[in-house]
Amino acid sequence: MTRSSLMTDLMAVIQDRKTRTETEKSYVAGLLRGGVPKIGAKITEEAAEVVEAGDEPGEEGRVHLVKEVADLVFHSLVMLAHRDLGWDDVEDELARRFGISGIDEKAARNKPAQ
Repeated sequence: MTRSSLMTDLMAVIQDRKTRTETEKSYVAGLLRGGVPKIGAKITEEAAEVVEAGDEPGEEGRVHLVKEVADLVFHSLVMLAHRDLGWDDVEDELARRFGISGIDEKAARNKPAQ
């Protein structure tokens, strides 16, 4: 399985759980039933854990960081599904930004409308 197809497959599972949130006894279905407050709380929790793991030394810290980033990405995917978005939308945005200086890209977002 390629990495891109892994993300697509994972989004498909999350979308499947979304269609069955009322009957599904799953972690994802529970998050989706809780909406932005519940999903957002998990994203906030996981983001804090990423930062903490980023400061842990050695191989154990590296392994922990990867696991926490995976949790953060997963919960972000659930939020995307909640808003009827998919991984392709994220890839499209990253592709749009590719090759553009981060400073220039951020400045373009902050320009007032004319």
